[in-house]
Amino acid sequence: MNLHKLLTERAAANNPVRVGLIGAGKFGSMYLSQALETTGIHILGIADLKLERARASLARVGWPEEQYAAHSLAAARRHGTTHLTEDAESLIAADGLDVVIDATGNPAAGIRHALLAFEHGRHMVMVNVEADVLAGPLLARRAAEAGVVYSLAYGDQPALICELVDWARTAGLEVIAAGKGTRYQPHFHQSTPDTVWDYYYGGARANRERLLDANPQMFNSFIDGTKSGIEMAAVANATGLEPQFGGLTFPPAAIDELPEILKPREDGGQLVRRGTVEVVSSDRRDGSPIPNHLRWGVYVTFAAGRDYTARCFNEYGLLTDSTGRYSALWRPFHLIGLELGISVASVALRKEPTGAATGWLGDVVAVAKTNLHEGRLLDGEGGFTVWGKLMPAGESLAIGGLPIGLAHGVKLKRPIAAGEVIRWADVDFNAEDPTVRFRREMERAFTDDQVAAE
Repeated sequence: MNLHKLLTERAAANNPVRVGLIGAGKFGSMYLSQALETTGIHILGIADLKLERARASLARVGWPEEQYAAHSLAAARRHGTTHLTEDAESLIAADGLDVVIDATGNPAAGIRHALLAFEHGRHMVMVNVEADVLAGPLLARRAAEAGVVYSLAYGDQPALICELVDWARTAGLEVIAAGKGTRYQPHFHQSTPDTVWDYYYGGARANRERLLDANPQMFNSFIDGTKSGIEMAAVANATGLEPQFGGLTFPPAAIDELPEILKPREDGGQLVRRGTVEVVSSDRRDGSPIPNHLRWGVYVTFAAGRDYTARCFNEYGLLTDSTGRYSALWRPFHLIGLELGISVASVALRKEPTGAATGWLGDVVAVAKTNLHEGRLLDGEGGFTVWGKLMPAGESLAIGGLPIGLAHGVKLKRPIAAGEVIRWADVDFNAEDPTVRFRREMERAFTDDQVAAE
């Protein structure tokens, strides 16, 4: 609990933590709004494929123009200002840079930027959870080999869930389940960019119109279940919690129902295993909203190992199930980019990630939203053709499931029925593509690890 103290010491020594941000979208903009207010932080450079978008983001969050007018990265370092560039590679290689943040949302770009960061001795904060789920276990291993830190992004839900899991385990409590809330109905898996606003805001026109300039495919990934699968895979890989067989079930649950619902079936709950991940729905299956819901929040459920601990749960007013042995802790909201500075400070000053893959337990595979004909071009996360389903990594490997992060721009070699998992063998893909090669390398590496352990 001393990150601010450490940042203050860096500022006093005129040696701020120098940060390079790649991607000035919503998440990046939210971080930039706080960075100028944070002692000991210097945004050395911002890389974006569209510089006008970066400038617009900076103006929107209130940066003075002179702050981002540096004509070069070297000038930005000398004067404590910020350089804007379209060249992410030059930013990563800049002298004095401590931390790279990838907020692009593009899996291929995220993997490429991470490997370059490791090569140059930079710590990496991966906002791009799509890249993490596609190949995070191998990226974390490569970072360790390079002597740098690879981290999930605090403020995003996976890192906040990892924090809750760590809290419970450090306190000697058995973690039963961990996850988040979302709006869910079974038919949302078929949602497309054309239907997203009706589902996202329940048909409220005022809210839909407020987001007309938003990216419907990106928002649709939250509705169709893909983002939930991706985030829970990241949590599983970072914490060792194992996905349930069959993936996420999205049980409806109010906050005060968490301990009763998110406990094992043998004790009256809905989980098929202890130590797992799950996402709860903020709506009942009949479509009615749950008043005391967790749509924007995260949670952990845990069990008392001793009778005395269970008595303490009751004495101190914890929510419990009917037996008094299961309880929950939750956070009702997350602030995404506004909180990202926690990760930046942690990796730079403590050399500690705010969550990072320690193994490969969860994967997210592409599932057809509708009947797809041979030759159909898949359009990836949040699109019209596929959604991403969480499954145990071993199961994904066994069936040869196509990762959702690679289900974009590839053609089907055969017809696929609605609800069918798409496999590597079902699509034409470029085996020499660097992202494909890195993913395949990860599959081999962690399969070999599992064989060696057995």
